[in-house]
Amino acid sequence: MKYRLDGRTAIITGASQGLGLEIAKTYLLAGANIVLCARDKELLKENAEELLKIAPQGQRVLHFPADVSKMSDIDNLVAFALSHFNKIDILVNNAGIQGPKGLIEEADWNEWIKVIEINLYGSVYMCRKLVPHFRANGYGKIVQLSGGGATKPMPRNSAYATSKAAVVRFAESLAEELAGEKIDINCIAPGALNTRMLTEVIEAGPEKVGKSVYLKALEQHKQGGTALSKAASLAVFLGSTASDGITGRLLAAVWDDWQSLPQHLSELSKSDIFTLRRITSEDRGKNWSAK
Repeated sequence: MKYRLDGRTAIITGASQGLGLEIAKTYLLAGANIVLCARDKELLKENAEELLKIAPQGQRVLHFPADVSKMSDIDNLVAFALSHFNKIDILVNNAGIQGPKGLIEEADWNEWIKVIEINLYGSVYMCRKLVPHFRANGYGKIVQLSGGGATKPMPRNSAYATSKAAVVRFAESLAEELAGEKIDINCIAPGALNTRMLTEVIEAGPEKVGKSVYLKALEQHKQGGTALSKAASLAVFLGSTASDGITGRLLAAVWDDWQSLPQHLSELSKSDIFTLRRITSEDRGKNWSAK
C-alpha cells in the first residue's frame, strides 16, 4: 500500500459490517493493530475472527461490543483498548445509522433522537475520551465518517442529514481547538455506497422517502454504487503520517484529489477549501448584501 500504518493502533467503531469492516481490513493490511467495536456482538466477533486469519504476523485484532450512544460503553471500550495497548494513535468514528424515513411530523421521534445520539453524540464522546490521550502522546488522528447529508438537504431523511452536517462542524471546531498540538481531525464523504443504509431506503419505499430518492436508490443498487475501497483508502491516508497537518476538512473519497493535498499544505491551512461555509450573494455574482 502507498500509505502505511505500521506500528499504529486504531479504534474503529461500527466495524462489524459494511464500510467499517472494509476500513478495518484495509487498516490491518496497511500495518495497523485494530480494536473493533459494534453493537452486534455476534457479527462483530465473527468478522473479527475472519480478519485475524489474514492479519500479518505480529499484528493484533481485538473486538469489544459497544453502543457508542451509551457513555458507559465508550468508557469501557477505551479502557479495554488501553489495557491491551500502551498507545492509541487513530480513532475512526464510523458507527452510524440512517434512522426514520418520511415527513418530519410523521417520523418516529424516538428514532429521530437515536440517530443524533449515535451519529453525533457517539462521535463527540469518542473524541472527548481520546483527545486527552492524544494530547499526552503529542500526536493523534481522528477520522470521522460524514456523507451527503452534510452538504445537501435530505428531505424525508432529516435526522441523518442533520447529524452528518453536525459532525462536520464539530470536526472543524475541534480542529481549531487542537491547532498546533499535532492532532488532526478530518471527515470523509465516502460516496454512494451499496450498504445496509441503501437497502433501508429501498425497503422504505417511495411513499416514505419520495419517488425521486427511491428511483435513484434502485439505480444505484443496480449499478453497484461506489466501491468501499475508495473511502477505506482515504481513511488510511488520513490515519497516516502523509496527512500530518491536514485538519478540519471534509474530503470526498471519490471526487477530491486528496492524495495531492500534502503538496498544498501551506495554502490549504490558510484557506477554507474543503469546509462547510455560508454562501453569500456576492459568491454568486450578486450584490444583494449591500446596504
